Amino acid sequence: MNRSYFGTDGIRGPYGGPVVSEAFFTAVGAAAGRWLEARGVRRASVMIAMDTRASGAPLARALACGLAGAGARPRMLGIAPTPAVSRAVALGGADLGAVITASHNPASDNGVKFFGPGGSKLADAEEAQIEAHLGAPAAAPGNAGEFPAESAAGPYIEAASRILAPGALSGWRVALDTANGATCATSPAVFRALGAEVSAIGDRPDGANINEGVGSEHPEALAGLVLGARARIGVAHDGDGDRCVLCDERGVILDGDEVLAILATHALARGTLAGGTLVVTVQSNLGVDAAVGAAGGRVVRTAVGDRYVAERMRAVGASLGGESSGHFICLDECPSGDGLVAALRVAEVMLESGRPLSELRRVLRKFPQRSDALTVREKRPVESLPALSAAILALERELGANGRVLVRYSGTEPKLRLLVEGPTDAAVNAGIDRLRAAARADLEVR
Repeated sequence: MNRSYFGTDGIRGPYGGPVVSEAFFTAVGAAAGRWLEARGVRRASVMIAMDTRASGAPLARALACGLAGAGARPRMLGIAPTPAVSRAVALGGADLGAVITASHNPASDNGVKFFGPGGSKLADAEEAQIEAHLGAPAAAPGNAGEFPAESAAGPYIEAASRILAPGALSGWRVALDTANGATCATSPAVFRALGAEVSAIGDRPDGANINEGVGSEHPEALAGLVLGARARIGVAHDGDGDRCVLCDERGVILDGDEVLAILATHALARGTLAGGTLVVTVQSNLGVDAAVGAAGGRVVRTAVGDRYVAERMRAVGASLGGESSGHFICLDECPSGDGLVAALRVAEVMLESGRPLSELRRVLRKFPQRSDALTVREKRPVESLPALSAAILALERELGANGRVLVRYSGTEPKLRLLVEGPTDAAVNAGIDRLRAAARADLEVR
């Protein structure tokens, strides 16, 4: 489904540009309101939240004004993690949810993610339908001062605090990096409510420092905090809290595939993995399939993007899924990705097994893998690139069942992403070098 403004995870870009601006967000709000009305939803209830970027408040007001001008009823939630909004939409009976965020991007960027009435992200076709309403004449925008305000953070803290037994983390030291983002008030409160002693960084947002040298994009800061605090586990969020990166007690960062393997194999042993199925993306290492298969389960793969994971989970009746990038979805707790829930679930495995994270991560034996990203001026279809297409085909034939090749464009950045898995590091490195050279022959790379 072709879309002009929506990418893999909503609309995103530099604040003040042609897309991420008050004027355009007013238009997007109006388009979303008209889309809801076209679906028979009149006077739609829409929850709007934001992360800690300085541009969040004016963009949220602009979106709300556009929605109100189209007959919807915006409800302002203030600063809240994305999963808190997803949960609030599902439980509060709202017709739509919106989070003003650019996730792990720098403070100079912003964007918006939409959630349907069940708390799940909109499908590609629904986003395309909203875009189709952008050209319609706009009614006079509403007045942002009239919109009711409420909180999603409080109920979210209460719900997350019930995932583990009261006092379950007493005696634990937890290192926590909230990226100067939307989780600054929520994740520390939950860990402390469960009895943990929290050492925190990235917990002083000023509107301009979100993700700046901290958070899931800079886990080295978390690793240092774990060692300095002698913590049992380290948790780093991205700016809006829908994903996390974990660090073991030795200061070693886990990738998302290790976390997924830990959660899936533990759930299989307990008989609680719905359908015996874990849903991952094509980006995940083949070692995940081997680990889950050895434990008696199966792995289903889907396109890159946590909403595609969630869609496939619902289609196959799975309860657990995620991405190697740190998006984890536990549908029995939240209808979308939730970094805090995932961290608590890993802590639960540690409690039940009595094993440290450095041991639990050994359940995954990775295939050699290497990835790269090239910044491109134009996203021409891969199949139209002769040198790159030929290199992909030749490499796939050489690897056969002992590896795989993945070449795709980023949905949120002007980048071509390359990935090769194979039987040896040498084969993988040589494969990436061949793909990079072929891509440079076909594309203008910056």
